[in-house]
Amino acid sequence: MSKRLNRLGQPVGSALPNWRPARRPPRTPMEGRVCIVEPIDPARHGDALFAAFSDDRDGRLWTYLISGPFPTRESFDSWMQAKCLRDDPLYHAIVDRRSGAAVGISSYMRIDRASGVIEIGNTVFSPRVQRGTLRTESTYLMMRRAFDELGYRRYECRCDSLNEASRQAIMRSGFTQEGLFRQARVYKGRTRDTLWFSILDHEWPTIRSAYEAWLLEGNFDAEGRQRESLGALMAQLRG
Repeated sequence: MSKRLNRLGQPVGSALPNWRPARRPPRTPMEGRVCIVEPIDPARHGDALFAAFSDDRDGRLWTYLISGPFPTRESFDSWMQAKCLRDDPLYHAIVDRRSGAAVGISSYMRIDRASGVIEIGNTVFSPRVQRGTLRTESTYLMMRRAFDELGYRRYECRCDSLNEASRQAIMRSGFTQEGLFRQARVYKGRTRDTLWFSILDHEWPTIRSAYEAWLLEGNFDAEGRQRESLGALMAQLRG
């Protein structure tokens, strides 16, 4: 790629003459075929979420997260009231359409409208839906809103470098691993090196097509098993 020079002969980034700040995420639902992603309401979602996370008997869901685990309903309610009702991070409940119950959470965070950068994080699902259509569809819905509805240029994600399960899930979701921030934070009495990932706006159309092909009912057999993986579809579309 040829360099762009300013009037002083210095290399500078590409011009964005038509750039407008991205929009703030609204507090409206995102509806898919198998799930609904909607802003958390402790009164409506609290019972189901606490029950869903209680399936995690030993607290391993929360090992690499800043918060949790929550051994009592009181501690969980206190956390929701203190952390989950803000505009940034903007927490969402992921609701299973079949049962009508919330089975996971995720949030938009570090929302930078001026630069068009938004991060997805604080994502936790009940052990019963660690993988499967619901989790993948909720990921797609939140990406689609950020890029197609709100006009963000960069969609970020990060995780503890030692959290191999999370790293693999992020890579399966279409993100590119960018690098490692060493000793990036202290949490739960220990140090953390942080891995960073991103999807950029020009990459999104191909990733979106892969998600939409994967989510088609015809991609699943009578037992609900996928015929083609999301990773394989992304590889095909990326050429």
